[in-house]
Amino acid sequence: MDLAEMPAEPPARATPTPTADLFGADCDTVVEGTLVTAYCHNSYPETDLVRLHVECDRWWDLDGDGNAVAVGPAGRAELVGRCWKEVRSTWVSHRRA
Repeated sequence: MDLAEMPAEPPARATPTPTADLFGADCDTVVEGTLVTAYCHNSYPETDLVRLHVECDRWWDLDGDGNAVAVGPAGRAELVGRCWKEVRSTWVSHRRA
């Protein structure tokens, strides 16, 4: 082996790309009149605690924060909430179990 042909430094290694923090069920919400339904599917290996939040349009109509539901890996859940009158907004929150 000819020492002149050896590189002075070892070859550079490609830096590993950081893996994204894969977490959180995919949820779709449907509003039908005063009824809100969220359909959630967790395609990740960690359990996700999902919770449906419903904000009502009228000041006297109570907003709703549903109970947390555990959605395990490859699991599905259906969350339901409602207002007496119009729905202003709705969203689903996620938390690690």
